[in-house]
Amino acid sequence: MGIQRIESVTYSVDDLVACVRFFTDFGLILVERSDTRAMFETLAGQTLHLDTVPDPFRRAPLEATPTIREVVWGVDTPEELETLVRRVAKDRQVTTTADGTHHTVDETGFGLGLALARPRELPGGEGRAANASGDVRRWNEPLEPVGRVRPLRMCHVALNIPKAGREEAWAFYTDRLGFRPTDIVKPMGVFMQCEGDDDQHNFLLCHRPDRAGHNHVSFEVPGFDDVIEGGNHMIEQGWQEARRLGRHTVGSNVFRFIHAPCGGRVEYAADMDRVDDSYGTRVHETTPPHHIWTLRTNRDPS
Repeated sequence: MGIQRIESVTYSVDDLVACVRFFTDFGLILVERSDTRAMFETLAGQTLHLDTVPDPFRRAPLEATPTIREVVWGVDTPEELETLVRRVAKDRQVTTTADGTHHTVDETGFGLGLALARPRELPGGEGRAANASGDVRRWNEPLEPVGRVRPLRMCHVALNIPKAGREEAWAFYTDRLGFRPTDIVKPMGVFMQCEGDDDQHNFLLCHRPDRAGHNHVSFEVPGFDDVIEGGNHMIEQGWQEARRLGRHTVGSNVFRFIHAPCGGRVEYAADMDRVDDSYGTRVHETTPPHHIWTLRTNRDPS
């Protein structure tokens, strides 16, 4: 099956204290902390690393810190991992560290890693049942606040790439690493799905006129209420919302973005489209609207 998921993301940061507070507020689980580094986990066992000291095994970031340094993709078997590493190493250096992660760079220069996936079983549950006349799914169960929101997993990463060379940039992922383009938006970017997942996209390369950089990392939460309550909690803790609550057009997920002190933004996401091979690759000559809807009120300025 090849690549199953995002295994880890590493940021180079300047203010470790602020970044640790941010991801603690966001709902990730802090598992390691020193004066220079910290590591968090999702419920699915993926890791998020915050480093203030340059790591010699990872290439320098493409933009000034704080920013994303490396995305590591988790592969299902040692044999498949060896195959993918061999494909990548045809024309670039690959360094292997003691933990079994293979580090290199993609066509744009972003840090790229490959490692064995170590998935953790997620807690079960049906989620919140909704009621509507003619379709009642919840009896005698008044709802309570979700409470502390805990992201299930990192579901996708979005990176900005220069428009020049964009075909080579995404072909590297499709031809060598087995990603499948699900939606190609010619003026804007390419949405891609890894082989072992069914989200409409796990990776997005966004075209920009002349620059490369971090866009966002998205975290799946169980449902709509978690997106709302998680975002509300972040605002209550003093963090800045980056975009109004809404539902995307491509991917269909409900979203809420927060500016992050590690660079870029993070997203609470729920109810993403799931697609299989029959979805094919959809090519858009023009850019679809960013969202189906965003929250508006009569308090908005006219």
